[in-house]
Amino acid sequence: MPTDALTKRFLNAQKSFTSGWLQVSVGLGLFSGFLLIAQAWFLASAINGVIFEKQTLHEVQSWLWMLLAVFFVRAFLAWASEKAAFHASAKIKQQLRDKLHRHLLNAGPITLGNEGSGERVNTLVDGIEALENYYARYIPAMSLIVLVPLSILVFVFPIDWISATVMLVTAPLIPFFMILIGKGTESLNKKQWRKLARMSAHFLDMIQGLTTLKIFNTSKREADLIARISDDYRRSTMSVLRVAFLSSLVLEFLATVSIAMVAVLIGFRLYYGEMDFLLGFFVLLLAPEFYLPLRNMGTHYHARMEAIGAAEQMVEILETPAVSSLEESKSQTQITTDTKPTPPFFGHFVRESQVPAISFNHVFFSYEEGRQALDGFSLEIKAGKRIALIGESGAGKSTVANLLLGFIQLNDDKNSSVNNTGANKGEIQVDGVNLNSLGIENWRKYIAWVPQRPYLFHGTIADNIRLGATSAVDTDIKQAAELANAAEFIESFTDGYDTMIGEKGEGLSGGQIQRIALARAFLKDAPLLILDEATANLDKTSEELIQQSIKRLSKGKTVITIAHRLNTIKDADKIVVMDKGRVVEVGTHQQLLSSKNSPQENGTNYKKMLAIFEGMESPA
Repeated sequence: MPTDALTKRFLNAQKSFTSGWLQVSVGLGLFSGFLLIAQAWFLASAINGVIFEKQTLHEVQSWLWMLLAVFFVRAFLAWASEKAAFHASAKIKQQLRDKLHRHLLNAGPITLGNEGSGERVNTLVDGIEALENYYARYIPAMSLIVLVPLSILVFVFPIDWISATVMLVTAPLIPFFMILIGKGTESLNKKQWRKLARMSAHFLDMIQGLTTLKIFNTSKREADLIARISDDYRRSTMSVLRVAFLSSLVLEFLATVSIAMVAVLIGFRLYYGEMDFLLGFFVLLLAPEFYLPLRNMGTHYHARMEAIGAAEQMVEILETPAVSSLEESKSQTQITTDTKPTPPFFGHFVRESQVPAISFNHVFFSYEEGRQALDGFSLEIKAGKRIALIGESGAGKSTVANLLLGFIQLNDDKNSSVNNTGANKGEIQVDGVNLNSLGIENWRKYIAWVPQRPYLFHGTIADNIRLGATSAVDTDIKQAAELANAAEFIESFTDGYDTMIGEKGEGLSGGQIQRIALARAFLKDAPLLILDEATANLDKTSEELIQQSIKRLSKGKTVITIAHRLNTIKDADKIVVMDKGRVVEVGTHQQLLSSKNSPQENGTNYKKMLAIFEGMESPA
């Protein structure tokens, strides 16, 4: 949990993104304050002239015209100050959204998978919006609370030192009581934001799991639970508002009593003839304006507390370890965007063949203490070879893929803060170069990944296919779809490649989603292909079509497959059997079946896995 000092430092740091708009807003507000003093003088002079000097309307007309001009100028300054403050807050919100979004991308799916998505969405949407009033209202008010009253005191002291002294003594009482009450409200507001984040996360989980809840007939129970959570949130909200209204009441009371004291003192001196009416009325007009910024600060203080609660969640996100930095990757060696670029960071072999060789050298990795995913894992993958990783659940297969994809990263001297459990070490080399030194954004340009459950975004089929090659033309997209055996079903739709699909491929079957994912990989044409059992959970026809596409896609590439089916691994150049994060057997299908040729334990682990595969593939 971030400290208060860290949260406030985070809020102050965002001011640098305003490009001077906050200073403009404060400057316009201060200028309006000077005009306010002139306005009071013009009004006092006009009334004094009519009542005591018996002047006609024509004689005081000049004061009235100046007064009218000040009204219009102050109205314009108030509008301009509001616009400047809005521009400042808009720039901050834009920069923060970009910063948080980039950090979430860099953190990767493995790190973020342990956190509630609803809580993050709430922070990125409502949390950032909550900062608008802080920067557009509270920050300018905090500056004007000092500048405007001081300006008024400069004019009042030479005229009426008694009233100025009352103002000077009573003014600090307002912020003192505001801070005194606000301390308790700040703590309540932080708890309120945490409750809102948890409620958002819970509600999103319920929406995503609505089908399961319906099937198990528990939707009513969850609805009752959400109702209780919502009612608890309502009660806590009212408790925060109760304290906020109490603080406003105290501030208004103190300001009213202070103005009354000034008015009474001026009234007695006017009665006894110790003070001129013009000067006394001028000071009396300025007294409410002297306390107005202080009262406004009380009004906007709630915005500060709300911003602190929201900023606390943002700091937590930014403290999440990131695998890489987009800014760092931009400073890495730039790569050309040709169809088949030459990676400048690879060795001579890849510069000739465009296909990487990969080696894992005694790699240890654990997600958390006591959960060792890889335990001294070593493996050589030659360029252009097809490797199949098999093993029981928890053997470390997905960890190998995640390390190559950059979702997680080994510790090194350049990045010791990532996955810093003390148990993540070893080296992964790509054509003799440490993977960590390549720059993750650059490295991913040379990887095509087809997961077991591909994610399709809301949009057209064409947009989903060109995800990894945004500049691809329609002919390239159609060719990739044909190679992936997806063209036939796509062209059967009325809108063809312009057919809109829902989030997660809503409206398509599992096999169709998988073939669109393969079309992505064909279009990207990357030299390294990582497959996470792309044929799992599919019907026989879809499986055969996808197997045909994978064979075409694998030609001339280094292929790493996480396998759960026999037909996926039989043709692999090397089958790697894993157990508890280690390599226990390596060989071809025939070698591992043959007791005299199979290394290590004569293929016992491999035959055990084959029995599991056969049990999974046999009909029930």
